[in-house]
Amino acid sequence: MSLRSAARLGLLLCAACGLLATSAMLPAQDRHPLDIPDPAQSQQPERQRLILKDGSYQIVLGYKVVGAVVQYRSAERSGEREEIPLALVDLPATERWKREHEPGYQAPPPVLSPELAKEEAARAASTPFVAPDLRLPEEDSVLALDNFQNTPELVPMPQQASDLNKETAHATQKIAINPASSAHRIEELRSSKSDIQLHVADPVFYVRIGKDETLADSRPAITVDTHGASSAGRPTPGAGSATSGYVIERVDVRYDSRVVDSFRILQLGIGRPQPDVIEMKSEPLPGNQWLKLTPVTPLEFGEYALVEVLSSHELNLDVWDFGVHPTALENVEAQRPEPHRAPSLNHRP
Repeated sequence: MSLRSAARLGLLLCAACGLLATSAMLPAQDRHPLDIPDPAQSQQPERQRLILKDGSYQIVLGYKVVGAVVQYRSAERSGEREEIPLALVDLPATERWKREHEPGYQAPPPVLSPELAKEEAARAASTPFVAPDLRLPEEDSVLALDNFQNTPELVPMPQQASDLNKETAHATQKIAINPASSAHRIEELRSSKSDIQLHVADPVFYVRIGKDETLADSRPAITVDTHGASSAGRPTPGAGSATSGYVIERVDVRYDSRVVDSFRILQLGIGRPQPDVIEMKSEPLPGNQWLKLTPVTPLEFGEYALVEVLSSHELNLDVWDFGVHPTALENVEAQRPEPHRAPSLNHRP
């Protein structure tokens, strides 16, 4: 190679190096967009729906309203920028879809019509919760809240009538009591032990109040006084009166029976305890369809009867008998908590 050729090659190499250095020193905005990695594009863009008024939608990577058009980046065409008239876009539905699909979104409770809201309130009042996942049923009149093996249970309380037939409704058979007389036998229950055995010393009782035609018994109510019996001539209601009072009496256990004695009604509520009589704290539940009864003192082991006080001189002979024995077996008809299950959707075949 001649000296002139070598000098020309050197000049060309110097010029090429200078061009490369100048290109490297150019500002970023003067370079080709494809040569610069976009940090925002390193993450997967969030897809959303651009909902149109005809019910269809476009999957987009973002949008904005500019005047009378909506500009968006199409997810179906690799992020190309496109436009659509604003008059064709259902913007409220688009914003609502975006809001409902944001992380942490919680749907508001459904709005019920006034008629449905009234029905729901009536249903809640007729079957209120008394423990977690445990609510009062629709078909019973008197129940006891028990606890068996650390689980709350509702135990239906059948009514022991004076004719030895158990009543499932709230029957009433009156007996007049002389407030000044001493205790005497007013009822005798068969067997020395009740079929209902509770396991705690502080059970809570729930009595349905108000007239309930669905629970009405066909047996006529009988009024019993010291002069004899007489028929009241009307069906026994399925629920008790809101004006009635209730006490628990410890019954006298005999060989094959249990005796319920009278007591002095006028001494109730004035702080003068009576032997074997446990007074109750009465509290109506919201909706005034149930009465909550709580013993003012714990119950000892033994056999008892829940007695309805109808007035200052009348008792209901049809009582609700039970016993308190922590080691007793579980009551057969006890109702256990039922955890609420969220509705699930299944595919149809």
